[in-house]
Amino acid sequence: MTNKLDKFHKTKLGLLIFALVELGIAYGFFSLSIDRGNLLWYLLTLIFLVGALKNFFNLIGVLLHGYRRK
Repeated sequence: MTNKLDKFHKTKLGLLIFALVELGIAYGFFSLSIDRGNLLWYLLTLIFLVGALKNFFNLIGVLLHGYRRK
């Protein structure tokens, strides 16, 4: 199961879906952090935002150069 998920994550569609999902989760945590004022929510927002940006940059690399950067 994990191998299939890893193979899917390395595809163009997989990178896009993971980036969008992580961006949505980051938005949810950001909303909670503003509402509750807890630093943990800000930290989780930052973690998921960095993950989403990494996936977007990897997707751009795949689209421009045809390979996936690590």
